[in-house]
Amino acid sequence: MQYKDTQVSVPPRASDPGWAHGIMVNGGRQKIKCKYCHKVMLGGGISRLKQHLAGERGNVAPCEEVPEEVKVQIQQHLGFKVLEKLKKQKGLSNSKDSAPYLQYREEGENEDGMRTQKTVCTRGKRRRREKEAMECISNQMKKHKKHSFPAATTIVAQPLHQSFASQEIIAQADLAVARFMYESGIPFTAANSHFYQQMADAIAAAGPGYKMPSYHALRGKLLNKSVQDAEEYEEELRKSWDVTGCSVMVDRWVDKTGNSVINFFVYCPKGTLFLKSADASDISECPDALLNLFDCVVQEVGHKRIVNFVTDASASCKAARKLLMEKYKTFFCSTCGGYGIELMLEEIGKMNEVKEVLAKAKKITQFIYNSAWMLNLVRRKTGGRDIVQLASTRFASTFLTLQNMVALKHRLEKIFASAAWMHSTFSKQKAGLELAEIIADQLFWSLCDQILKVTKPLLSVFQLMDCEEKPSVGYVYDAMEKAKKSIIVSFDNKESDYVPYLEIIDHIWQEELHSPLHAAAYYLNPSIFYNPSFSTNKVIQKGLLDCIETLEPNLTAQVVITSNINFYEEAVGDFGRPVALRCRESLAPATWWSLYAADYPDLQRLAVRILSQTCSIIRYKRSRTMFERMCSKKKNRLEQQRFNHLAFVHYNLHLQHRRSEASKAIYTRGTLDPICLEAIDANMGDWVEDLGAIGSDGLSWMDVTVPGEWKFLNHKVENMDDCNDSTDDRGSDDGRGVDTNDDM
Repeated sequence: MQYKDTQVSVPPRASDPGWAHGIMVNGGRQKIKCKYCHKVMLGGGISRLKQHLAGERGNVAPCEEVPEEVKVQIQQHLGFKVLEKLKKQKGLSNSKDSAPYLQYREEGENEDGMRTQKTVCTRGKRRRREKEAMECISNQMKKHKKHSFPAATTIVAQPLHQSFASQEIIAQADLAVARFMYESGIPFTAANSHFYQQMADAIAAAGPGYKMPSYHALRGKLLNKSVQDAEEYEEELRKSWDVTGCSVMVDRWVDKTGNSVINFFVYCPKGTLFLKSADASDISECPDALLNLFDCVVQEVGHKRIVNFVTDASASCKAARKLLMEKYKTFFCSTCGGYGIELMLEEIGKMNEVKEVLAKAKKITQFIYNSAWMLNLVRRKTGGRDIVQLASTRFASTFLTLQNMVALKHRLEKIFASAAWMHSTFSKQKAGLELAEIIADQLFWSLCDQILKVTKPLLSVFQLMDCEEKPSVGYVYDAMEKAKKSIIVSFDNKESDYVPYLEIIDHIWQEELHSPLHAAAYYLNPSIFYNPSFSTNKVIQKGLLDCIETLEPNLTAQVVITSNINFYEEAVGDFGRPVALRCRESLAPATWWSLYAADYPDLQRLAVRILSQTCSIIRYKRSRTMFERMCSKKKNRLEQQRFNHLAFVHYNLHLQHRRSEASKAIYTRGTLDPICLEAIDANMGDWVEDLGAIGSDGLSWMDVTVPGEWKFLNHKVENMDDCNDSTDDRGSDDGRGVDTNDDM
């Protein structure tokens, strides 16, 4: 039948989501045509159309053309509407009596977190239909799953804003989440968790009436289930340690009161495992006590599996690891590479001319980040880009911030020369006048450029070590050599300019960072060794021999390895296959050896074990709550066991998700506002500190523009020649989203 009636899509002020899928005929709400099958519903209004789309039989035939996702969303919407209606009828204030939507509802939890199941009987034809609809929703949602830990599943649901919940319901849900976080004192950074949205999707998929797990369930059976999942993840990683070897990473965290916690991690190319935490407050300065702690970890991992034992450069840790090497003599101990680069940056920051520049740069950020008006203006003119750049360490953050500031030089100059600035009260204040003078000082910017000639190559090495995308040990020696060459070239080979900086770099490299592993990995990395620019020296040759003697205790195998090295050097046999030649650059070095060195198994095993290691402690999200609980002086044995399991799950969930994110070429450090408390904890608080020198602008924190999600500087550093570019990269600054209107 053809309908020639006038068709109107949506009635005025209509808010029901069903109108997005139907068209009014003759402008009346009682005659509606389905957009998918074009069937016209006579009577029943929008409710009849939704029943038609959801597939509810009885009053109307189901739509055969409706997309599956629309059908599920309409079914979910109808479930919410029925629940609201029941609540109004029964006058209920909680979700306990929403049981008609679930065949079983877990109730009556005991102290061990176990729940008993109560069967709910439904009455009447309408309730049976409601139950069938909710079961249909559940079945649709269960089709979409993905794994976190091997045994853990996550239900993927449509985002709430894409569903048919009204804006009022969405606002109420947002406020409910916010109240929970505010009342519980949960840090805002929890919203950056990978599992934050997954939790919401899973709750939505469970449907109306879902009862959140209780206190006892969270600390009981659910924690135990998560521990089992984490142990499966651990078992999977342990299997690879026998082939690739592993690096034990010792992360020592000391607070201002002197409390110390040591977290132990185990790295291999397949992933990083959190092993355990220990309260080291009473032993952090005692090498013998630390040796006993380190020895327990070595025995737990297996000394034959360990290739590198990485710590910080504190005197006690260095003394303890020396004793550890003397005891086992089957692996190497070294200083964290990222920590070594941080020491270089710290020493450079202590130089008088650098210290003066950083003090002026700090005045700029302190002024901007303590005025809502100024912060809004700068963010608007830079496309939401922040000047303060957070990294995993203080001095890496400091010099990345200086790098950002130089990149934004021209925009800052425009801001402080604009009519809006000139007419503002800030321009007449002492602090404002001083700031404008710094921005207009070309000598300041020239000194910034000179400093970045040194720090930019070092930051590239830092990011190489901090990246989990590939084992870093095969690249660090080459990266440091190229960084030093880049510094020399940037100063036009003028010794008086670059020598003071290189003296700092060379001293820390020799005293803290150099390891035979770095030299051997440099030699065994095919992408470097077969490059025409490769050159060897005594340090590299001795490093290779040290690795052979330490990592291969069998004397016969040592002789075989040294005799087979020539085949690698001359690219003989499988080493010289055309595919092996093409894959020198594209494959990970350890993978290349596993494919093309089968004829030389002893050499192959040694190369794979060396090239599969990290030389830096993988940066992870530290938890202050975990730290404080570990340092608690009053402990119950059972609660301590529970806490150890909680820490095991906490850190391994974070590490596993971070590992999956590491496959991306560019990743974010989290959308963290530099003025928030969490950012101040990152040791950059003095860069946004309120010195009380700025007058009020009449605005509050609610008036501040939300910062843009700026990517952490992480260009791939496989080619360190990039560092030879001019440090003045202002011309390439991304201008997307920037207000270029000079009228401020």
